[in-house]
Amino acid sequence: MGAMNRRVVITGLGAVTSLACQVDELWKRILAGESGVREIKNFDASSFRSRIGGEIRDWNTDGYVESKEAKRLDRFAQLGLVAGIDAVSDSGIDFGAEEPYRCGVILGSGIGGLMEIEVQHTRLLNKGPEKVSAFTIPKLMTNAACGQISIRYGLRGMNQAVSTACASATNAIGDAVRAIRYDLADVMVTGGTEAALTPMGLSAFCAMRALSERNDDPTAGSRPFDADRDGFVMSEGAGALVIEELEHAKARGANIYCEVLGYGASADAGHITQPDAKGVGASHAMAQALRDAGMNTDQVDYINAHGTSTPLGDQAETTAIKNVFAEDARQLSVSSTKSHLGHLLGASGGVELIFCALAIRDGVVPPTINLQNPDPKCDLDYTPNEARQRTVRAAMSNSFGFGGHNGSLIVGQLRNGR
Repeated sequence: MGAMNRRVVITGLGAVTSLACQVDELWKRILAGESGVREIKNFDASSFRSRIGGEIRDWNTDGYVESKEAKRLDRFAQLGLVAGIDAVSDSGIDFGAEEPYRCGVILGSGIGGLMEIEVQHTRLLNKGPEKVSAFTIPKLMTNAACGQISIRYGLRGMNQAVSTACASATNAIGDAVRAIRYDLADVMVTGGTEAALTPMGLSAFCAMRALSERNDDPTAGSRPFDADRDGFVMSEGAGALVIEELEHAKARGANIYCEVLGYGASADAGHITQPDAKGVGASHAMAQALRDAGMNTDQVDYINAHGTSTPLGDQAETTAIKNVFAEDARQLSVSSTKSHLGHLLGASGGVELIFCALAIRDGVVPPTINLQNPDPKCDLDYTPNEARQRTVRAAMSNSFGFGGHNGSLIVGQLRNGR
């Protein structure tokens, strides 16, 4: 049982989003209440029901990856690799001085290389099978991003891709935490990446009527917990973290953001897209994370909610939080940073855990913007429109995905002893 008690800390952060592509700048803009949602310009979306998104514009891999190599990566892998490089740089770790079989990568992505599939399918139809690229499979496969990070740094330990829709990054981080706890690794690069904001991706979500159609006011499109919300806003990006065993981090003098205290996961086993209305599965994931952390409900100060801005999802999550936290739910600060960024799908949990780590570091809760007309059925403190100073001893990050996947992580100030 001794190996299970190994403590895990976060030492590096990296993110690429529509609002900013550096963590410090991103956090500053989140706290200022800014939005990265705008009219889609990377392709012609004029005929789509939803024409807004969290689109990353004028971005490339210059300074990170040689252009020849970048062309062999789908956009989702480019985003994930750059976020990973930034997280490793932030952590200050020298992987050349580490035992390579004790270092690994677990990254989440809900969809993988959708852009490459579209490009090559068009080529197949228009030019025939001989014109399909030899790089198609290594570009589209969901494990391309984690493979690329391991190749770059020579990491020979556990290397996996997790695909559980919008819970992908959270499940990936949870798996990486367990790898360190169970003494299978000392250092892991983890998080999620997604670049499904393509014609096929957008049209498919439009067909489901899942997206906001507030095309005349893009920055107000994502409005979690607001009575006038009309669906989520589709986005792209990546969030990566370096996590490591506590004593390992101390030995190399690493900057420690916070400790990963608990992880819980479950399945609704109900509907393939709709959340359980009573939040039963979500409740179980949160309760499991608390149990894993050995914490009571009054010890969590902040929840970064899944909060996608869908009519059903926001109510179900509110119900689930009240189920688990009971009277302590009223003392919580809750917010959805998807109000700023839209929904990064499989990458969302990585970016949102970064925000939890920074909330703990800085003693501030990021706001839920666009919350003008609160839904009476969503009656918690969602930190409306303005950031709030508050000591955050521990924060929970929730991710719930199509397929009924639920994941919750708890991070907190570094504990003494335990």
